Amino acid sequence: MDRMIYLAASGAKALAQRQEALTNNLANASTAGFRADLMTFRAVPVQAAGTASTRVMAMEASAGFNHEQGPVSTTGRSLDAAIRGNGWFVVQAPDGGEALTRNGHFQLAADGTLIGAAGLPVLSDGGPITIPPNADVLIGADGTISARQANQPPIQVGKLKLVNPEPASLAKGPDGMVRIAGGEPAADDPLVRVSSGALEGSNVNVVESMVGMIALARQFEIQMKLLSNVEQNEQRAAQLLSLKG
Repeated sequence: MDRMIYLAASGAKALAQRQEALTNNLANASTAGFRADLMTFRAVPVQAAGTASTRVMAMEASAGFNHEQGPVSTTGRSLDAAIRGNGWFVVQAPDGGEALTRNGHFQLAADGTLIGAAGLPVLSDGGPITIPPNADVLIGADGTISARQANQPPIQVGKLKLVNPEPASLAKGPDGMVRIAGGEPAADDPLVRVSSGALEGSNVNVVESMVGMIALARQFEIQMKLLSNVEQNEQRAAQLLSLKG
Protein backbone atom coordinates (compact mmCIF):
# COMPACT_ATOMS: atom_id res chain seq x y z
CA MET A 1 0.00 0.00 0.00
CA ASP A 2 2.81 2.35 0.90
CA ARG A 3 4.36 1.81 -2.51
CA MET A 4 1.06 2.51 -4.27
CA ILE A 5 0.64 5.79 -2.35
CA TYR A 6 4.05 6.96 -3.56
CA LEU A 7 3.29 6.00 -7.14
CA ALA A 8 -0.16 7.60 -7.24
CA ALA A 9 0.82 10.78 -5.36
CA SER A 10 3.94 11.45 -7.43
CA GLY A 11 2.03 10.75 -10.64
CA ALA A 12 -0.80 13.10 -9.67
CA LYS A 13 1.68 15.87 -8.79
CA ALA A 14 3.54 15.52 -12.09
CA LEU A 15 0.27 15.56 -14.04
CA ALA A 16 -0.81 18.75 -12.26
CA GLN A 17 2.50 20.42 -13.21
CA ARG A 18 2.09 19.38 -16.84
CA GLN A 19 -1.43 20.79 -16.85
CA GLU A 20 -0.05 24.13 -15.63
CA ALA A 21 2.35 24.20 -18.60
CA LEU A 22 -0.42 23.38 -21.09
CA THR A 23 -2.67 26.01 -19.52
CA ASN A 24 0.08 28.62 -19.90
CA ASN A 25 0.55 27.64 -23.54
CA LEU A 26 -3.16 27.95 -24.26
CA ALA A 27 -3.31 31.33 -22.50
CA ASN A 28 -0.61 32.57 -24.90
CA ALA A 29 -2.04 31.03 -28.05
CA SER A 30 -2.73 34.54 -29.38
CA THR A 31 0.45 36.18 -28.06
CA ALA A 32 2.68 37.33 -30.91
CA GLY A 33 5.99 35.50 -31.10
CA PHE A 34 5.23 33.17 -28.15
CA ARG A 35 7.14 29.90 -28.03
CA ALA A 36 5.26 26.93 -26.56
CA ASP A 37 6.82 25.35 -23.46
CA LEU A 38 7.77 21.67 -23.66
CA MET A 39 7.58 19.43 -20.59
CA THR A 40 8.89 15.97 -19.80
CA PHE A 41 8.88 13.54 -16.88
CA ARG A 42 12.00 12.60 -14.93
CA ALA A 43 12.60 10.29 -11.98
CA VAL A 44 14.01 11.89 -8.82
CA PRO A 45 15.15 9.80 -5.81
CA VAL A 46 13.63 10.88 -2.51
CA GLN A 47 16.49 12.27 -0.43
CA ALA A 48 15.24 12.38 3.14
CA ALA A 49 16.30 10.87 6.43
CA GLY A 50 14.67 7.55 7.15
CA THR A 51 13.42 6.93 3.60
CA ALA A 52 14.22 3.81 1.63
CA SER A 53 16.66 4.07 -1.26
CA THR A 54 13.99 2.63 -3.53
CA ARG A 55 11.70 5.64 -3.11
CA VAL A 56 11.60 7.61 -6.36
CA MET A 57 9.27 10.48 -7.24
CA ALA A 58 8.14 11.27 -10.78
CA MET A 59 8.53 14.98 -11.49
CA GLU A 60 7.66 17.20 -14.42
CA ALA A 61 10.64 19.14 -15.76
CA SER A 62 10.94 21.74 -18.48
CA ALA A 63 12.44 20.40 -21.70
CA GLY A 64 12.84 23.86 -23.16
CA PHE A 65 10.49 25.33 -25.71
CA ASN A 66 9.32 24.78 -29.24
CA HIS A 67 11.64 26.56 -31.69
CA GLU A 68 9.35 26.22 -34.70
CA GLN A 69 8.26 29.44 -36.39
CA GLY A 70 4.69 30.60 -35.84
CA PRO A 71 2.35 31.83 -38.59
CA VAL A 72 3.18 35.25 -40.04
CA SER A 73 0.35 37.66 -40.83
CA THR A 74 0.44 41.02 -42.58
CA THR A 75 -0.67 43.97 -40.46
CA GLY A 76 0.39 46.94 -42.59
CA ARG A 77 1.54 48.74 -39.41
CA SER A 78 4.91 50.40 -39.87
CA LEU A 79 6.10 49.55 -36.35
CA ASP A 80 5.38 45.83 -36.74
CA ALA A 81 8.14 43.49 -37.83
CA ALA A 82 8.50 39.73 -38.20
CA ILE A 83 11.73 37.78 -38.48
CA ARG A 84 12.07 35.58 -41.54
CA GLY A 85 13.23 32.14 -40.51
CA ASN A 86 15.64 31.87 -37.59
CA GLY A 87 16.67 34.80 -35.43
CA TRP A 88 15.60 37.00 -32.53
CA PHE A 89 15.01 40.63 -31.64
CA VAL A 90 16.84 41.88 -28.55
CA VAL A 91 15.26 43.93 -25.75
CA GLN A 92 16.67 45.28 -22.52
CA ALA A 93 15.45 43.18 -19.59
CA PRO A 94 14.44 44.79 -16.27
CA ASP A 95 17.73 43.58 -14.72
CA GLY A 96 19.68 45.52 -17.34
CA GLY A 97 20.73 42.48 -19.33
CA GLU A 98 19.58 41.32 -22.74
CA ALA A 99 16.52 39.21 -23.47
CA LEU A 100 15.43 37.72 -26.78
CA THR A 101 11.97 37.88 -28.29
CA ARG A 102 10.18 37.05 -31.53
CA ASN A 103 7.41 39.55 -30.78
CA GLY A 104 7.89 42.42 -33.23
CA HIS A 105 4.86 44.47 -32.14
CA PHE A 106 6.90 47.59 -31.39
CA GLN A 107 5.58 50.86 -29.97
CA LEU A 108 6.86 54.30 -29.08
CA ALA A 109 7.22 55.49 -25.51
CA ALA A 110 6.39 59.07 -24.53
CA ASP A 111 10.04 60.08 -24.96
CA GLY A 112 10.26 58.47 -28.41
CA THR A 113 12.08 55.32 -27.28
CA LEU A 114 11.22 52.24 -29.32
CA ILE A 115 9.82 49.62 -26.94
CA GLY A 116 8.56 46.05 -27.27
CA ALA A 117 5.15 44.68 -26.41
CA ALA A 118 6.18 44.23 -22.76
CA GLY A 119 7.30 47.86 -22.53
CA LEU A 120 11.01 47.00 -22.64
CA PRO A 121 13.43 49.09 -24.76
CA VAL A 122 14.32 47.52 -28.10
CA LEU A 123 18.08 47.41 -28.52
CA SER A 124 20.17 48.34 -31.53
CA ASP A 125 23.87 47.71 -32.02
CA GLY A 126 24.46 50.83 -29.88
CA GLY A 127 21.74 50.72 -27.23
CA PRO A 128 18.07 51.81 -27.17
CA ILE A 129 16.57 53.41 -30.27
CA THR A 130 14.97 56.86 -30.16
CA ILE A 131 12.54 58.04 -32.84
CA PRO A 132 12.12 61.79 -33.55
CA PRO A 133 8.66 63.20 -32.77
CA ASN A 134 5.94 63.07 -35.45
CA ALA A 135 8.07 60.94 -37.74
CA ASP A 136 7.07 58.01 -39.94
CA VAL A 137 9.09 54.89 -39.18
CA LEU A 138 10.51 52.61 -41.85
CA ILE A 139 12.06 49.23 -40.98
CA GLY A 140 14.37 47.73 -43.59
CA ALA A 141 14.92 44.05 -44.30
CA ASP A 142 18.28 44.17 -42.48
CA GLY A 143 16.73 45.84 -39.41
CA THR A 144 17.71 49.37 -40.34
CA ILE A 145 15.27 51.89 -38.85
CA SER A 146 14.70 55.16 -40.67
CA ALA A 147 12.55 58.10 -39.60
CA ARG A 148 10.97 60.53 -42.03
CA GLN A 149 9.48 63.80 -40.88
CA ALA A 150 7.23 66.03 -42.98
CA ASN A 151 8.88 67.27 -46.20
CA GLN A 152 12.22 65.83 -45.11
CA PRO A 153 14.22 62.89 -46.51
CA PRO A 154 14.38 59.81 -44.28
CA ILE A 155 17.29 59.57 -41.86
CA GLN A 156 18.67 56.43 -40.24
CA VAL A 157 18.12 56.49 -36.47
CA GLY A 158 19.35 53.01 -35.62
CA LYS A 159 19.53 49.38 -36.59
CA LEU A 160 17.76 46.57 -34.77
CA LYS A 161 20.09 44.17 -33.03
CA LEU A 162 19.28 40.86 -34.71
CA VAL A 163 20.84 37.69 -33.32
CA ASN A 164 20.69 33.99 -34.08
CA PRO A 165 22.33 31.97 -31.27
CA GLU A 166 22.34 28.19 -31.20
CA PRO A 167 18.93 26.88 -30.05
CA ALA A 168 20.61 24.57 -27.53
CA SER A 169 22.10 27.61 -25.76
CA LEU A 170 18.72 29.27 -25.16
CA ALA A 171 16.58 28.96 -22.05
CA LYS A 172 13.26 30.50 -21.07
CA GLY A 173 13.26 31.98 -17.58
CA PRO A 174 10.46 32.14 -14.98
CA ASP A 175 9.56 35.59 -16.34
CA GLY A 176 8.87 34.06 -19.76
CA MET A 177 11.86 35.75 -21.39
CA VAL A 178 14.39 33.88 -23.50
CA ARG A 179 18.05 34.32 -22.68
CA ILE A 180 21.34 32.68 -23.49
CA ALA A 181 22.28 30.27 -20.71
CA GLY A 182 24.81 32.03 -18.53
CA GLY A 183 23.49 35.51 -19.33
CA GLU A 184 26.04 36.38 -22.01
CA PRO A 185 24.91 38.87 -24.68
CA ALA A 186 24.33 37.43 -28.14
CA ALA A 187 26.41 38.49 -31.11
CA ASP A 188 24.82 40.29 -34.06
CA ASP A 189 24.02 38.14 -37.08
CA PRO A 190 23.95 40.11 -40.36
CA LEU A 191 22.15 37.24 -42.10
CA VAL A 192 18.92 37.62 -40.09
CA ARG A 193 16.17 39.32 -42.12
CA VAL A 194 12.88 40.91 -41.10
CA SER A 195 9.62 41.74 -42.83
CA SER A 196 8.10 45.12 -42.07
CA GLY A 197 4.35 45.49 -41.52
CA ALA A 198 3.97 41.86 -40.39
CA LEU A 199 3.76 39.92 -37.13
CA GLU A 200 4.63 36.36 -36.22
CA GLY A 201 1.97 34.60 -34.17
CA SER A 202 2.30 32.04 -31.41
CA ASN A 203 3.48 28.56 -32.37
CA VAL A 204 1.12 26.92 -29.84
CA ASN A 205 -0.95 24.14 -31.40
CA VAL A 206 -4.32 24.81 -29.78
CA VAL A 207 -5.94 21.51 -30.82
CA GLU A 208 -2.98 19.47 -29.61
CA SER A 209 -2.94 21.34 -26.29
CA MET A 210 -6.67 20.83 -25.75
CA VAL A 211 -6.37 17.10 -26.47
CA GLY A 212 -3.44 16.96 -24.06
CA MET A 213 -5.47 18.62 -21.30
CA ILE A 214 -8.31 16.12 -21.75
CA ALA A 215 -5.83 13.23 -21.55
CA LEU A 216 -4.24 14.71 -18.44
CA ALA A 217 -7.63 15.08 -16.75
CA ARG A 218 -8.34 11.37 -17.33
CA GLN A 219 -4.90 10.32 -16.11
CA PHE A 220 -5.26 12.49 -13.00
CA GLU A 221 -8.62 10.85 -12.29
CA ILE A 222 -6.94 7.43 -12.43
CA GLN A 223 -4.34 8.52 -9.85
CA MET A 224 -7.10 9.76 -7.55
CA LYS A 225 -8.92 6.41 -7.88
CA LEU A 226 -5.73 4.59 -6.91
CA LEU A 227 -5.42 6.70 -3.76
CA SER A 228 -9.08 6.02 -2.99
CA ASN A 229 -8.50 2.29 -3.39
CA VAL A 230 -5.54 2.47 -1.01
CA GLU A 231 -7.71 4.20 1.58
CA GLN A 232 -10.43 1.55 1.25
CA ASN A 233 -7.89 -1.27 1.53
CA GLU A 234 -6.41 0.26 4.67
CA GLN A 235 -9.88 0.57 6.23
CA ARG A 236 -10.64 -3.08 5.48
CA ALA A 237 -7.27 -4.18 6.83
CA ALA A 238 -7.92 -2.23 10.03
CA GLN A 239 -11.33 -3.91 10.39
CA LEU A 240 -9.78 -7.39 9.98
CA LEU A 241 -7.08 -6.63 12.53
CA SER A 242 -9.66 -5.36 15.02
CA LEU A 243 -11.60 -8.63 14.67
CA LYS A 244 -8.50 -10.66 15.45
CA GLY A 245 -7.93 -8.61 18.58
